Amino acid sequence: MSKLLDRFRYFKQKGETFADGHGQVMHSNRDWEDSYRQRWQFDKIVRSTHGVNCTGSCSWKIYVKNGLVTWEIQQTDYPRTRPDLPNHEPRGCPRGASYSWYLYSANRLKYPLIRKRLIELWREALKQHNDPVLAWASIMNDPQKCLSYKQVRGRGGFIRSNWQELNQLIAAANVWTIKTYGPDRVAGFSPIPAMSMVSYAAGTRYLSLLGGTCLSFYDWYCDLPPASPMTWGEQTDVPESADWYNSSYIIAWGSNVPQTRTPDAHFFTEVRYKGTKTIAITPDYSEVAKLCDQWLAPKQGTDSALAMAMGHVILKEFHLDNPSDYFINYCRRYSDMPMLVMLETREDGSYVPGRMIRASDLVDGLGESNNPQWKTVAVNTAGELVVPNGSIGFRWGEKGKWNLESIAAGTETELSLTLLGQHDTVAGVAFPYFGGIENPHFRSVKHDPVLVRQLPVKNLTLADGSNCPVVSVYDLVLANYGLDRGLEDESSAKDYAEIKPYTPAWGEQITGVPRQYIETIAREFADTAHKTHGRSMIILGAGVNHWYHMDMNYRGMINMLIFCGCVGQSGGGWAHYVGQEKLRPQTGWLPLAFALDWNRPPRQMNSTSFFYNHSSQWRYEKVTAQELLSPLADASKYSGHLIDFNVRAERMGWLPSAPQLGRNPLSLKAEADKAGLSPAEFTAQALKSGELRMACEQPDNGSNHPRNLFVWRSNLLGSSGKGHEYMQKYLLGTESGIQGEELGPTEGIQPEEVEWQTAAIEGKLDLLVTLDFRMSSTCLFSDIVLPTATWYEKDDMNTSDMHPFIHPLSAAVDPAWESRSDWEIYKGIAKAFSQVCVGHLGKETDVVLQPLLHDSPAELSQPCEVLDWRKGECDLIPGKTAPNIVAVERDYPATYERFTSLGPLMDKLGNGGKGISWNTQVEIDFLGKLNYTKRDGPAQGRPLIDTAIDASEVILALAPETNGHVAVKAWQALGEITGREHTHLALHKEDEKIRFRDIQAQPRKIISSPTWSGLESDHVSYNAGYTNVHELIPWRTLSGRQQLYQDHPWMRAFGESLVAYRPPIDTRSVSEMRQIPPNGFPEKALNFLTPHQKWGIHSTYSENLLMLTLSRGGPIVWISETDARELTIVDNDWVEVFNANGALTARAVVSQRVPPGMTMMYHAQERIMNIPGSEVTGMRGGIHNSVTRVCPKPTHMIGGYAQLAWGFNYYGTVGSNRDEFIMIRKMKNVNWLDDEGRDQVQEAKK
Repeated sequence: MSKLLDRFRYFKQKGETFADGHGQVMHSNRDWEDSYRQRWQFDKIVRSTHGVNCTGSCSWKIYVKNGLVTWEIQQTDYPRTRPDLPNHEPRGCPRGASYSWYLYSANRLKYPLIRKRLIELWREALKQHNDPVLAWASIMNDPQKCLSYKQVRGRGGFIRSNWQELNQLIAAANVWTIKTYGPDRVAGFSPIPAMSMVSYAAGTRYLSLLGGTCLSFYDWYCDLPPASPMTWGEQTDVPESADWYNSSYIIAWGSNVPQTRTPDAHFFTEVRYKGTKTIAITPDYSEVAKLCDQWLAPKQGTDSALAMAMGHVILKEFHLDNPSDYFINYCRRYSDMPMLVMLETREDGSYVPGRMIRASDLVDGLGESNNPQWKTVAVNTAGELVVPNGSIGFRWGEKGKWNLESIAAGTETELSLTLLGQHDTVAGVAFPYFGGIENPHFRSVKHDPVLVRQLPVKNLTLADGSNCPVVSVYDLVLANYGLDRGLEDESSAKDYAEIKPYTPAWGEQITGVPRQYIETIAREFADTAHKTHGRSMIILGAGVNHWYHMDMNYRGMINMLIFCGCVGQSGGGWAHYVGQEKLRPQTGWLPLAFALDWNRPPRQMNSTSFFYNHSSQWRYEKVTAQELLSPLADASKYSGHLIDFNVRAERMGWLPSAPQLGRNPLSLKAEADKAGLSPAEFTAQALKSGELRMACEQPDNGSNHPRNLFVWRSNLLGSSGKGHEYMQKYLLGTESGIQGEELGPTEGIQPEEVEWQTAAIEGKLDLLVTLDFRMSSTCLFSDIVLPTATWYEKDDMNTSDMHPFIHPLSAAVDPAWESRSDWEIYKGIAKAFSQVCVGHLGKETDVVLQPLLHDSPAELSQPCEVLDWRKGECDLIPGKTAPNIVAVERDYPATYERFTSLGPLMDKLGNGGKGISWNTQVEIDFLGKLNYTKRDGPAQGRPLIDTAIDASEVILALAPETNGHVAVKAWQALGEITGREHTHLALHKEDEKIRFRDIQAQPRKIISSPTWSGLESDHVSYNAGYTNVHELIPWRTLSGRQQLYQDHPWMRAFGESLVAYRPPIDTRSVSEMRQIPPNGFPEKALNFLTPHQKWGIHSTYSENLLMLTLSRGGPIVWISETDARELTIVDNDWVEVFNANGALTARAVVSQRVPPGMTMMYHAQERIMNIPGSEVTGMRGGIHNSVTRVCPKPTHMIGGYAQLAWGFNYYGTVGSNRDEFIMIRKMKNVNWLDDEGRDQVQEAKK
């Protein structure tokens, strides 16, 4: 009542005035302040972060009130940087600030769900069979039952179940699949462990204990830049973002820093106050262009042409005309440019570059007895042939010489970069040229496909007495770039204005960038590097890496950096940022994640080859090897179908395979016993005789495909799944929007290595299980959906390449409803499996095929030529000419006990990574005291890993990055190989041991480790290659140096031994699709690009109400104003995008920032939000990957060859997608597929 009276007395509440009448005292009721205070009251603040693969890895305050998360704000307590460097905060973005919306939203998964048709079959089967495994078998053995639930995937129909029932079903499916077909038919996909490493490890640990297949992600996402392994033998190592501030010249090339690296962008802008010049290179006017001093807009897909034109300027002005002593000395010591290369004679008398000369080629191996086939040779300034320290042959089999000291045969020596002045003759050497290939959508410059250029040549006498002409890599590089050296070379350019490969004028013709800009920026970039000793940097983004020839794009830019001595120098080098790839405590995490403490080796598979095969995308392949080969190659030696190259690579051990063999690998032990052989010997003999086949050779025979698939921490079918419609048809067995036709045995290119089946298998997956906190597109297509805890409801850890800290994810509140953390979910499945498998699986011997791994002696397999045992060209030697064959003992009933304890192999074999190892007994004893030990059972006495915090402590204790004592041991182990002392890099941190509670209190900076190439120091920001340059640790390549020349036979055959401009490929997705009925509106073919978006991180946040409100609220594609006018499209019109792979529907954003000829659909927009039906397919519109299809590149299949050797997420086939073209047109009828709308669309389709 008093408040009501207060309102009546409102005008009487005024008191005296002050400040000359500008202020007045009020005698009003102030109870309203209490509501404001109560709105912002909280009970506690908990530190956490977002496990979303954004690379931000930002620390956040999570506010909790009454047991609920109310809001989040950025933490500001990062450890301070040195005085001359800005601090890391503020770190965060609007997307992260909206995450708490998910916890209590309608899209939150609250209970375990299962497809109704499947659970009905399961419950009925259990009534007839008391044994769950037999119950599952009864469903699987009835094709109609299988079809009944597979064909409705993606159409809803979920009902609530409970954890006990679904754990039993999943376990039964896994047991039956393993018993019937083999453990490698059970697979799992989860990406980027760094964003929540314990959650990732939960699933892979379970799979690895079974012998299941863990699928890669970095290559599948096309985040892996193959140029990095090619050049450095390193997956990806890059500077932290704070090192941008140390740079004096930055080119942001295809990286939209403020949009995709929001928390780090302040370093990019702050460095400009120091006078650093910044350049943006993007085909569209993106946000980064606004921040830079200059913007270049090359035609999309022509980045390597621009890089090579800039390289031409750098080499001419800073290596030939006015040589920079710093550049010359850097290239001499830290690159392969002094190494010698054989020349092979062509029919016309000219030469073609062959492989690098090895010590074994010369008399007495130049005194080298250990691995002489793998030791490269150079000429020193005295004209003597020498074998410099550091090549890959020094790494294995001997100690103390694997270093970059200027020593050969124990003597100080200086290598010659060029043979000019020491040469015996000048000869014509042929180089392939691809820039004249015609493409209606890209410019070409006609020249002969073989360019003959003049080089200084030296003649050597080989060990067999023959004469061999050789050149240096440096001379090859100069000739490849078209530099004139006064050798009467008509094909080289005399000045920049000549339109010859690869001059600035030529670059202008290809890219559209005016040549004066090419010259100026190349000159400024190099001049800055010369004056600062390497402080010029290129920041690269996924946009450059998502093309089929992405390695050519990247090698062009990497070459610029090496020419200028930038790699390994603070403020300089190569800064490739894509996913959150850097799992800093990697060696501590690996044993946990892949159960290396119990079984070795794990089964790991590259996802690109896996999905290309098993979603039958290869059956639609129209790109042939012949159109990819160099004009200098003998095309008759290479079959045409890309799947053949993949099969050969798997057979020779270059790539992994999954499934591996045509029979259950658990059955081979019994057959081996009958033959009186070990399982490995029996398998090798059976493969050689043909009695046993590789599964990849018969992909459609019914038993050689995956059966069970787990997906967690991923939206495989809504974000990363290239060839989305093929996955729906062949993996899931549901409806798809494919508009192309299978090529068939009589059409296109017939595979030679793969048995063609007329009818491909559809619905290969018997069970798809997805773990998520929200109902994503992948969940919609799954059979079982398990609700996981959000990032504010579980304990985990998170690191990034953008900063040196390790962060926790913390359980601010308990998991809501019936959700559980990933660790608890897989622990529950492991327990059910251990119970269900009894009577079906016991102690079994599993035969595992292991590829020829990088960072192991197996990377020294075939040094000179490619020999295939299947064709009788060599013997089948496991670990040399074929995969290594390992018998692994599994104890299936003990799966749960092993899952929750640290196994004995850590005591017996120790730990390590990247080719070094150390003893871990001290750390194992510590973990036994910290986590306690198992009291009884198969794992009695072993340290417990019962909770996610226990798992975190295992990682932290075992990793050199978080345990100073281990770091010192790791540096000491490396020093034994290099012959140099490195422990000084970690001795001052030896007593530092980071625990989980420490990182919950404050982000902690990690410790320098030899498994990374930079230093964590208060004096220098982390920069990749720093220890290679300053500690003289070799790169893990053939020469031990930065490898510009790739001499593997396949690299030479495909014309990529040296960098070259290769235009985008023609996937024929538009030109050869079936006839689509017109709808009355004009159509046009446009290049289809998928950059990262502003209102989401991948697909996360794309259906978040806050982000939908800030954006247009649904799927959109961007097109240019020019193309829009031609297509009669106005802004916000509904359009349809389609090609042979499928179709999608979206609204058009018409913008002048987009150049004609391309369209952009930002990655990734969920198909669950505001998507109408497609006029082309008659179904609901697809996602961005509905119009893509995987096309693997043969050179990415090479293995067992120094740096070109497979490693999980390190090297292998890559899922590129930006070469795709689509047709786009305005939609005539927008139907939302209610019953009436669906009828209209189906009628229109007819």
